[in-house]
Amino acid sequence: MTDENRSNLSLDGKVILVTGVSRSMGIGAEIARILANAGAKVLTHGYPVYDQSMQYSDADHSFSGTLRDELAMDGNIVRNLGYSDLAQEGAAEDLIERARMAFGYLDGLVLNHAYSTRAPIGRWTGEHIDQHLQVNVRAAMLMIQAFAGQLPKGKRGAITLFTSGQYLGPMIDEIAYAVSKEAIIGLNRQASFALAGQNIQVNCINPGPTDTGYLSGEIHQQVAQRFPGGKWGMPADAARLVHFLQSDYSSWITGETISSEGGFRR
Repeated sequence: MTDENRSNLSLDGKVILVTGVSRSMGIGAEIARILANAGAKVLTHGYPVYDQSMQYSDADHSFSGTLRDELAMDGNIVRNLGYSDLAQEGAAEDLIERARMAFGYLDGLVLNHAYSTRAPIGRWTGEHIDQHLQVNVRAAMLMIQAFAGQLPKGKRGAITLFTSGQYLGPMIDEIAYAVSKEAIIGLNRQASFALAGQNIQVNCINPGPTDTGYLSGEIHQQVAQRFPGGKWGMPADAARLVHFLQSDYSSWITGETISSEGGFRR
């Protein structure tokens, strides 16, 4: 960890669970790197089965272990909690319990995982809708509840949620995803009030279009031109904001949805 992090945004002594860590190009991987380099003990969870079903080029069951070993070379403490489907009954609560047992309790929770598949009106099914709600909303609610229940009295807790750009413009080809991410904004607002008395801050990030390898070619260039600088947001841009929200510097901020889109024009 650098001297700058030690004096400013140090996470020394904090234990933080990050979900959605299973791809080298993903936001989750960069969050884990930045938090670990700031001194946190980081626990990671992902679901590479989903990544492979989406045909991501960097989908790899062994990535979490590779990331752990990479960060350990610099003296960081990172533990991979394996992978599981958060849509399954009991999976969300089990993950929090396994994370708690690793170091005694969790100080921070970063819910970066997401389920997203396209289906415009006319192609919806109950299963399609339910899968988005189960992974993106139900799992988040249950993990927040379990996190709050394990935090020792007197300790500060920080929860960082992820939404998308649906509240700034239409996403009509992926409405089930958009609805689930709109629910996260509501969850952020309600949970922040409910947990304020426990000294738990809850905030939400919209990272904007981020270059995680899901687009390429001409459409990738077209999206880039919608940014004033002509380039996409990168995973590190979102991860640095997570770092701030997990640090004690942000302890007066709660219930906020922060749009960090680099001036993206819809």
